Amino acid sequence: MDGTDKSAPSPVLTKPCCLPCLFDRGKRPSETAAWFSDGLNHPPNKEQYIEQRSLGITGIQVSKICLGTMTWGEQNTEAEAHAQLDYALAHGVNFIDTAEMYPVPPCKETYTRTEQFIGNWIAKRGRRDDFVLASKIAGPTGNNANGLDSYIRGGNDFSRAQIIEACNASLGRLKTDYLDLYQLHWPERKVNYFGKLGVSALADGETFTLFEEIVGALDELVKQGKIRAYGLSNETPWGTMRYLNEHERNPALPRPASVQNPYNLLNRSYEVGMSEISLREQIPLLAYSPLAFGVLSGKYRHGTKPENSRLALFERFQRYTKPKACEAVERYAAVADQAGLTLTELSLAFVTQQAFVASNIIGATTLAQFAENIATADVTLSDDVLAAIDAIHAEISNPCP
Repeated sequence: MDGTDKSAPSPVLTKPCCLPCLFDRGKRPSETAAWFSDGLNHPPNKEQYIEQRSLGITGIQVSKICLGTMTWGEQNTEAEAHAQLDYALAHGVNFIDTAEMYPVPPCKETYTRTEQFIGNWIAKRGRRDDFVLASKIAGPTGNNANGLDSYIRGGNDFSRAQIIEACNASLGRLKTDYLDLYQLHWPERKVNYFGKLGVSALADGETFTLFEEIVGALDELVKQGKIRAYGLSNETPWGTMRYLNEHERNPALPRPASVQNPYNLLNRSYEVGMSEISLREQIPLLAYSPLAFGVLSGKYRHGTKPENSRLALFERFQRYTKPKACEAVERYAAVADQAGLTLTELSLAFVTQQAFVASNIIGATTLAQFAENIATADVTLSDDVLAAIDAIHAEISNPCP
């Protein structure tokens, strides 16, 4: 490590942790960066800057746009991943999110490949403190949860031993000695995640690791300087409050810094319960799937499936293709047209400007897509546009939870 205490709030993240910082330090971007490879890229502008927001009460500042990485190693090559990383930092994005399970669709053959790609980039580039890096320990797989076989640690859970092992392995693959944010990818208990709207009954004989043990293990990692903060993902109001309760019972333990859940125009279920927790408890949302697997980009309208697109390649991704979703997409597209926006701009701006959102996690398979997505950081929807969106939502509420 560099000698600083990564468990304490950082005093140096009060200005952009990206290219503006590099210029201030008198450093120049690497001449080998892929900024000039496709005609889209151009030399970084010292004035380029994306608004940064607080990651809860950690003292960590993250750009309101986050670079998602889950296609790297499946739909994207390592060279393409590195080009996206270079482009992101050159254009004001200082926040990178990954997971041990990535890429998706998850399978034994590609498990951890995304972290390896990022680790090779970090080793080549250096300057680790220029960006905020988040990863995740996978939720349970041993009972074939989420359609996964038990290839992760022979059937993983959130026991102390597995959390420590998983974090150390991620650090090794990422070629870094610390993570800014370490997240629990999905709950160990059976709850309403990945397309389920509610919980109607509890599983008979259900067992899961005690919250006390989970938070205790994460506290060890904080004290060892291996993580600066921990976060939740695909979590519920009950689960979030239980983690917070561990901190309230013992303030020496870390509190959850954030929740990474799906949030988009077709799935606003986060607003029911979770958004209030985010606002009142200062545990903001890191919104994933803001374009609903690309459905809210408009590229799948009228039954179209572009070659090499996610829905064309992988049959399992049907979450956002229900009939009511298609109806809602057409109506949102009409609102975008009337506002002089693309559907992508409308969809991403809606997520980014929510008060309970710290960062909007954007993934793309091409630099052209990524450039369009990043540019939405400058878009603010008017009250009239927001009212039109809410009117559609009132009639077609959460068609794709």
